[in-house]
Amino acid sequence: MAPIDVDSILRELQNRQPIFHSEADFQHALAWEIHTRYPNATVRLEIHPGRIGPREYIDIWVKHGDAICVIELKYKTRKLDAIWNGEEFHLLNQGAQDIGRYDFIKDVVRVERFVTGHPMASGYAVLLTNDDTYWRTTTRLDTADSSFRIHDDRELSGALRWSEATGPGTMRGRENPLILTNLHRIHWIDYSELPEKGPNKFRYALLRIESPQ
Repeated sequence: MAPIDVDSILRELQNRQPIFHSEADFQHALAWEIHTRYPNATVRLEIHPGRIGPREYIDIWVKHGDAICVIELKYKTRKLDAIWNGEEFHLLNQGAQDIGRYDFIKDVVRVERFVTGHPMASGYAVLLTNDDTYWRTTTRLDTADSSFRIHDDRELSGALRWSEATGPGTMRGRENPLILTNLHRIHWIDYSELPEKGPNKFRYALLRIESPQ
């Protein structure tokens, strides 16, 4: 059977749901869209499939025929009050973009580790946000999270670490370097733009990870 095409699914979803209340809302909407596109597929949320880590869970796990697809997603927001289709949305200003970048790349590492142990598997890491500091290019190289920057056209590879000047509070629970097996190029894609004033533009980064041949 054909592999799960998350890119085209997101492009369809953006016409139906341009904004989400939370990461869980985004997760459920994406899972339902996958179920609609692939009605014979098995779709599960928040499962521990093994071969990743003792306390790690996959956000969305899909089995379609002999193929398995795993999806890790993040939804990072700046404060925005909006109404869409008669429904109110009140997004919080989450901040902590350095931690958000680290956690997104950690998702990529997790998916790489999973597909390496499953020859018939593929995976995706998705970050959807209305916070332009994630996709905006910066020339500053002296920030704590400079290795974890994910602006447009950035290449990620090898071992990524916090800078030596990073405070222990920032790194707490995230001290370990993130070691990528593959090279990944970040490309940001427009998702939606709402009529409200403020950070009303949503974009997403989508990385596809294949199992080794």
